[in-house]
Amino acid sequence: MFGKVLSLTGHFLETLDKFDVAILGQLQQDARLTNAELAQRVGLSAAPCWRRVRALEQAGFILGYRAEIDRRKIGLGVLAFVRLDADRNTGGVTRAMEEAIRQIPEVVSCHYISGTGTFELQVVARDLDSFSQFARDVLLHLPNVKDMHTSFSLGEVKAGGALPLSHLGGGR
Repeated sequence: MFGKVLSLTGHFLETLDKFDVAILGQLQQDARLTNAELAQRVGLSAAPCWRRVRALEQAGFILGYRAEIDRRKIGLGVLAFVRLDADRNTGGVTRAMEEAIRQIPEVVSCHYISGTGTFELQVVARDLDSFSQFARDVLLHLPNVKDMHTSFSLGEVKAGGALPLSHLGGGR
């Protein structure tokens, strides 16, 4: 099902055919499709489609399935982008900081970044007062934090979007 191809970086990657790409595209649009519906949409019969989905899961292309929840409807009206600067960027303290960040439910995304700062976090909160309290009580007390810079979302233009697949050669 998957072939092996050498990438520009010298690593072997699995290649996807048009059916695999179509399956990924359809599941990004609606992960609740039944196998029969998915098979019909991608032009396969049910059994081969099911095998391909399982192979995509086992190969790590599909990481999981989850519901996308509107944060505002559950009372999380504030989305903040927080850049944390580390005091030291050495292995042990950086790993301790990473592990501490992973344990905070209000941090919905965290990236190790280049340029100014060490980590860029997306943080949700009920309102500005609760964010302020959270920042003082939690974020500033993370191990190795030297400084914190925060920007607030004033409105979402695009969020939770599907990944582009056209570069895989199987269409959009």
